[in-house]
Amino acid sequence: MRPPLPPFDMESAAIKVRAAENAWNTRDPEIVAQAYTEDSVWRNRDEFITGRAEIVEFLKRKWATENGYALRKELWGTRNNRMAVRFQYEWHDDSGQWWRSYGNELWEFSPEGLMSRREASINDTRIEESERRIFGPRSAEDENWSLPLE
Repeated sequence: MRPPLPPFDMESAAIKVRAAENAWNTRDPEIVAQAYTEDSVWRNRDEFITGRAEIVEFLKRKWATENGYALRKELWGTRNNRMAVRFQYEWHDDSGQWWRSYGNELWEFSPEGLMSRREASINDTRIEESERRIFGPRSAEDENWSLPLE
């Protein structure tokens, strides 16, 4: 069991989204993977992933190249056991080039509150280090921060 459980209302869905943001900001693939069913199915950009073991391997690869990764997620909407989420994260590559990645995710949950399906569409934009606005997990000052459109 991974509360809150479906069916979600806006309040319980927002709690679920913040828990996901917090887990992803640990950059620990094992911690993140625990939120997904054993047979969870993902589409991440052009990659298709099935099961926790593949999720862990994917996240290890991801965070080996996305240095300084820091993420914000925001609930877009919810219905029953599904959610739409938008997100932004910032990271730099090995050359020191900073990037902001924008995306949308569609999530589906099992009755136990584990994510059984995740579909992510993501675009990357080069930014200067001076343009950064996400500097790690949310602090108390960031609590009500919402994602800008640009």
